[in-house]
Amino acid sequence: MGRVEGKVAFITGAARGQGRAHAVRLAQEGADIIAIDVEDQVETSFVPTASAADMAETVKLVEDLDRRILARTADVRDLAAMQAVVDEGVAEFGGLDIVCANAGIASLGAVWELPEHQWQEMIDINLTGVWKTAKVAIPAMIEQGRGGSIILTSSVAGVVALPNLGHYVAAKHGVVGLMRSLAVELAPHAIRCNTVHPGTIDTPIVAHQAMYELLTGTPGADREYAAQNVMAINALKIPWLEAVDISNAVLYFASDESRYVTGNTHVVDAGMSFPFTIPHA
Repeated sequence: MGRVEGKVAFITGAARGQGRAHAVRLAQEGADIIAIDVEDQVETSFVPTASAADMAETVKLVEDLDRRILARTADVRDLAAMQAVVDEGVAEFGGLDIVCANAGIASLGAVWELPEHQWQEMIDINLTGVWKTAKVAIPAMIEQGRGGSIILTSSVAGVVALPNLGHYVAAKHGVVGLMRSLAVELAPHAIRCNTVHPGTIDTPIVAHQAMYELLTGTPGADREYAAQNVMAINALKIPWLEAVDISNAVLYFASDESRYVTGNTHVVDAGMSFPFTIPHA
């Protein structure tokens, strides 16, 4: 029997990257999936948004595991659209037990040089979008009366500062505050809330020229050069983590193995955020 057998999970940003990995990992352990993502390009993100083909691949991977998936196009900034998807999913699958608020964007710039719309779009998606995800899901979880688990994706940037990412850092720190408030408010309903904090995950946001240059401070840095630099700042001698490494943490929080764990910040970053690390030989 799977670790989340018979449960239903709502995942945002599920078309690729970590969201897809979460959908597949939870399906492997018995969950049915409600999945959303956007197709329209987000103006300020340096990474193109997911496509219909990306979501179709997520659907195929879940169905190949003999699990059900309801996949829809919806923007986490659109409260009504997300509510409609959750309502449809709950009606079809009979409930909602797990929420993975994973959708997010990345863009770069010094805090004082950011255009207002770039700051606002980051906060709208990476923080307010997380709140809206929780808002549309929580009433159904409370009404069914069987508890549940909410996992919010923050970042290593939710526990430390990173240069040229001040708007991203602010949003991801804000996610932690939201998580802690939800953990307190939802405890009477046996609904847990925790954050996961990925480091350098090998997904489109990190595997990108702009991010290679940010991580190395070197214009024109390629993947190989970035890998050597990132390896030097990670405590464990690896440059990139895989999306499934975060999905395994999500699975733990989604399962009954963490039934008494709430209000936690769980960092998965190969030691990148340690204040001090031992140089590799």
